Amino acid sequence: MAQLHTLRSLTFGYDTREDRILGAVNAGSPDAWSCWLTRRLVLALLENAGQFMATTSPLAKRAAPEARKDVVAFEREAAVATTAPAMSFTPTAVLRTTVATADLAQHVSLTQKGDRIQMELRAGTGGANANLTRPEFQRILQMLQDEVVKAGWVSTPAVTVTNAPSDEPRGKLRH
Repeated sequence: MAQLHTLRSLTFGYDTREDRILGAVNAGSPDAWSCWLTRRLVLALLENAGQFMATTSPLAKRAAPEARKDVVAFEREAAVATTAPAMSFTPTAVLRTTVATADLAQHVSLTQKGDRIQMELRAGTGGANANLTRPEFQRILQMLQDEVVKAGWVSTPAVTVTNAPSDEPRGKLRH
């Protein structure tokens, strides 16, 4: 059976040679695990996660139907702002150590558990799970969207993006 890691930190980095996004869980820790996220998986995740967040938002449910889109956008912007202190940088050298053992991601599942989101990422040799707050999950989506833009996989970002130069160390969300 594949080992499931508890996600405490997450770093994404686009690799031009692979044309995939590396997802490094707990990079630099003894329980580090990594996987490659394909374009198809990432774009489907961003699309479905956006819908998931909109339909599960307590704020959006209370808003008038014509205002829900704005409420969801506000919630996303507030989440990115409130999670900013949890961001740190993962040195490129630490990410490189995860590449050799990275497996191909096969499945991502999201489940609402009360006011939290259970996220599970699975690959052939392992996986990771996390019990996230809505802002933490919104930050993960933003980080992933940033990599999608760097990769040039979409012409119009699905979420508000703040680009960082791709040669800088990648962001890491501590959970």
